Amino acid sequence: MEINSFVRESMKGEYMENKLIKVLLIENDSADQVLVKNALMNCGYNVDLKMVPNAEYALKYLQKTLDNPAKFPRPGLILLDLNMLGLGGKGFLKEIKASEDFESIPIVVLSSSDQQNDVDECYKLHAAGYIHKMASLQEYNSVFETIVQYWYPVSSVI
Repeated sequence: MEINSFVRESMKGEYMENKLIKVLLIENDSADQVLVKNALMNCGYNVDLKMVPNAEYALKYLQKTLDNPAKFPRPGLILLDLNMLGLGGKGFLKEIKASEDFESIPIVVLSSSDQQNDVDECYKLHAAGYIHKMASLQEYNSVFETIVQYWYPVSSVI
């Protein structure tokens, strides 16, 4: 058994097997949406993934979580593409982290940029993590399995 599988199995337990992990993906590239979706669905946990194509749609979705939480579940984790038209990833971070309703939701930035100034700015805007987008499905699977392992059995994310 490889180490990641051993860690996942030993930490997961019955609690995690029954827990629904709610993730909001904000991604405008359909190929990246598919890669992230497949990686999350293969990570070994029960994932409820909602996808929106940009920051503006994400803000509307989050408002709906307040207005109708039964139909629109609040995400426990947001995966955010950095480079999008409109408000963009950095604008979204500013808005959400200024909101009392949503500031506590961890946001992990996904970006093709490996520029240090982008990384630094995202952390200054209170991103919980910054991940450089990978090229292969295998890399995505490994990274997203690690993300889910960290944010759910280790951290206290709902």
